[in-house]
Amino acid sequence: MQIPKGKKIYFASDNHLGAPTKEASLPREKKFVAWLDEVKKDAAVIFLLGDLFDFWMDYKYVVPKGFTRTLGKLAEISDAGIPIYYFVGNHDLWMDDYFETELNIPVYHKPKEFTFNNKTFFIGHGDGLGPGDKGYKRMKKVFTNPVCKWLFRWLHPDIGVRLAQHLSVKNKLISGDDDAKFLGEDNEWLVQYCKRKLETKHRHFFVFGHRHLPLNINLDNNSKYINLGDWIQYYTYGVFDGENLELKKY
Repeated sequence: MQIPKGKKIYFASDNHLGAPTKEASLPREKKFVAWLDEVKKDAAVIFLLGDLFDFWMDYKYVVPKGFTRTLGKLAEISDAGIPIYYFVGNHDLWMDDYFETELNIPVYHKPKEFTFNNKTFFIGHGDGLGPGDKGYKRMKKVFTNPVCKWLFRWLHPDIGVRLAQHLSVKNKLISGDDDAKFLGEDNEWLVQYCKRKLETKHRHFFVFGHRHLPLNINLDNNSKYINLGDWIQYYTYGVFDGENLELKKY
């Protein structure tokens, strides 16, 4: 895909709307909606890299209550013909077809490669990739098991959503979140994952979320790893102008 002159690609991740409570996250939601309203003016594509909500579950007939401002703005942008791509994170693993059927937003459950202006991007949320983090990887297999998802759906939504929100905030193993401190390139597992991917195929940009740290790391002379940070502490996002990908703060 060639990006039209004057247009840009935007990336954001890890809003965790609803945490620690919906009331407490409302100012952050309003700020994110204001950002969406601003970037839609020159956006060619918008990528949302997961954990937009602190918990999300597509039941057969209902979805979690709230987040009307965000969903309405996404619908407006999508209806205007601006493509939005969504990658599920570890807090919204159970997103099914609601975004696709209601908002016309494709949903991806694994990292995916894109090419814009002859620049290759490898994009995903980032959870469960690279070496280590074995406890979370085992937990993710449980959560994504079709039988486990089917059993959870039998809980009344009032019970299921409350239980999931409690576990999301309280249990670090389930959330997959580490303390957001830079561990050095040798210990950052997403950096190691990107370097291993480069051994088999070159990509110009690896773009992930999940770490809640804004990072811009050169992997070699012509490849970068970008972590988008979050919309809790940093309010950072990525923007590609057709040639360069930069991190910016809103």
